[in-house]
Amino acid sequence: MNIQNPNAERDYIPIADHGLIGNLRTAALVSLDGSIESYCVPNFDSPSIFARILDKNKGGHFSITPTVPFSTKHNYLPSSNVLQTKFLNDKGVVSVTDFLPRQANGESTRPLLFWLIRRVEVIRGTIPLRVECAPAFNYAQDPHDTQIVPDDTIPLSFSKQNKVLFTSRPGLATDASPQSTSHNPLTLDLRFVSESLLDNVAVPDVSLETLDLSAKGHLGLAAHTELTLVEGQRVTFVLRITPERKCDGGPGVDGEQAEMLGVNFEKLMAGAQKMRPKDDPILTKGLLDNLFVSTNSYWNAWIRKSTYQGSWKEAVHRSALALKLLIYEPTGAIVASPTFSLPEFIGGTRNWDYRASWIRDSSFTLYALIRLGFTQEANAYMEFIFERLKNKNPDGSLQIMYTIHGGKDLEEKELLHLDGHKGSKPVRIGNGAADHVQLDIYGELMDCIYLGQKFGKPLSYDTWVLVRELVDFVVANYKKPDLSIWEVRGKERHFTYSKIMLWVAIDRGLRLADKRSLPCPRRLQWLAARDDLYEDIMHKAWNKDLQVFGQSYEETDVLDSSVLIMPLVFFMTPSDTRFVSTLKQILKTPERGGLTSNNLVYRYDVNKSDDGVGGEEGTFCLCTLWCVEALTRAGEFEKPLLQRAVAMFEDFLLYLNRVGLCSEEISEAGESLGNAVQGFTHVTLISAAYNLSRTLANQRST
Repeated sequence: MNIQNPNAERDYIPIADHGLIGNLRTAALVSLDGSIESYCVPNFDSPSIFARILDKNKGGHFSITPTVPFSTKHNYLPSSNVLQTKFLNDKGVVSVTDFLPRQANGESTRPLLFWLIRRVEVIRGTIPLRVECAPAFNYAQDPHDTQIVPDDTIPLSFSKQNKVLFTSRPGLATDASPQSTSHNPLTLDLRFVSESLLDNVAVPDVSLETLDLSAKGHLGLAAHTELTLVEGQRVTFVLRITPERKCDGGPGVDGEQAEMLGVNFEKLMAGAQKMRPKDDPILTKGLLDNLFVSTNSYWNAWIRKSTYQGSWKEAVHRSALALKLLIYEPTGAIVASPTFSLPEFIGGTRNWDYRASWIRDSSFTLYALIRLGFTQEANAYMEFIFERLKNKNPDGSLQIMYTIHGGKDLEEKELLHLDGHKGSKPVRIGNGAADHVQLDIYGELMDCIYLGQKFGKPLSYDTWVLVRELVDFVVANYKKPDLSIWEVRGKERHFTYSKIMLWVAIDRGLRLADKRSLPCPRRLQWLAARDDLYEDIMHKAWNKDLQVFGQSYEETDVLDSSVLIMPLVFFMTPSDTRFVSTLKQILKTPERGGLTSNNLVYRYDVNKSDDGVGGEEGTFCLCTLWCVEALTRAGEFEKPLLQRAVAMFEDFLLYLNRVGLCSEEISEAGESLGNAVQGFTHVTLISAAYNLSRTLANQRST
């Protein structure tokens, strides 16, 4: 059992030892030892207030941790994104339940409360705890003021209770670095509700005090408290952006006075609630209980809509719940990951910000959700994309990514004052790849639109015209080089993956026109371009000597696992000898010229292919799962390959973390690397499980 000693200097917690909570606006990483390690408010792409995962000293954190040695358990509540952390030792067990509130379905008349709720409850015995709330505003760049003031948002019977106000002071950073970003001041407040769940147990006493962490680089005072709770005691902490409107507290009488007057205090409180703004209700036990129940009910109701009945259902549904957390509800956009600048190799420089909506990643995400029956999310994302089609670049192209609000500005900056996870520098925000030419995105998008037409909202004529223009752009540009799916920062090349996806873009356009009987005045040009692309790939990407498809027309001797996509998008039959030969070469170890190590697959050999980035990286989860699916499809004709697919998929599931989440990469030592939670990984897990389960069922029935 993993025993943790709180007296030792706290180091970085491994990336895999985190769970994710969210509210479809933003998300927070919660570590195994009870610390909020990454949290941007109010949106995914807002500046962070907690980023301890990127700087253990000054990144900012909200921790609830025992002060005595303990072991931990991490789990989600069943079919939910409500996260529970348990601290255990011989003397007691404490549960910390974390969530960002959601309303149960049908309660949309009430505004969403942008609160971070942490409920601490003793299950058995007693364990002393230390609570620290140390925000570090604007990526730990802005100083802040901290005040302990009377809490005016609770019933009068608790009027002596205090809360903590944290107010940022932007523009007053001690190092007026060029990385600093301008924005308005932000005020947070930390409140709590203490309660007893047993008749003979007292309500716990909580006293919040300030804490000076300036020696570690913090730019304002933190807040802390020591708790020694016993069985039956519960304290719930609530951190929120303070509403601008000032309101009085509860009613002007407390419980005893209400009883003397013959008035039911609970009814009095309910009346007082109605007089307050709905986004600033009186903080009561009843409200917190209701938020917990409604949030849990929301997630339960959502996942119950899944139509998946295959094998590995638990992993598939956990992946679906993880993907749902990546959706930005106001626009329908989907972030690639809710985190930023987590390293692809410890100590390396491949540290990117994924809090944007990539057309590629989002399209694959929608493919997975549609497969599970979640068409509402598909329709919302399609609306987001169709809005982007109305505002294409002057040359008719799309950006490869947009902000979650639909904007095009994703300026990349380096935050040199942050240490980086385990010293992996630089920490980056924004993404310089936003203006890259990556022609493959049109294939992923058209495939997504095509699938959406089978299960979602039909295209209108005006939208079809926009889609048609997209295919015309592809036909006009398919012979050009690009930087492709891996977003290399070197020279443009004729990447095989991009050529395959350009073929997909034209093919799906033709299929849409035929199946919907939509007008297609340039049909003959589309057909000619599709056939020309196919012939080009078969002649220029094929290496006759090695008997493999190469990474690009220029470097057919470099193996790239992205070509495994061929049968997945119906470019080529999985039994084609050229594809099977390429697949079997990829399955060899790197020492033997392949890309597979311990049943995990690399993207390509970074020592053979100059991607303009430098540094090492781990095996890529996306590529491993593509390999599983390619083996599955080829295994329909060659049974040993199907057995290999099952073994590889089962092996991969061992690398999911304690709560079933995936990162972007896995190191040779089995350590999770890259941004977490990585949408692309969960998408391909769902797709691999779906097709592997279906193929196995078909094999059994024949």
